[in-house]
Amino acid sequence: MDCAENGCDRPACVELHIPWDENRVVCAPHARVLGRQDGVVADPLPDSADDLLEEGND
Repeated sequence: MDCAENGCDRPACVELHIPWDENRVVCAPHARVLGRQDGVVADPLPDSADDLLEEGND
């Protein structure tokens, strides 16, 4: 499943519970940004641990 944000093709790994809108499943980078808004709860999806960790560039 891909991230729900427009133009993003990263794998979705977090469900955002948004009080003023429908819940969304998004990638880790979008979850970090959108999860900072008041009232938003980020809930990692089961079996998505590998997608939560981003590989660094060596």
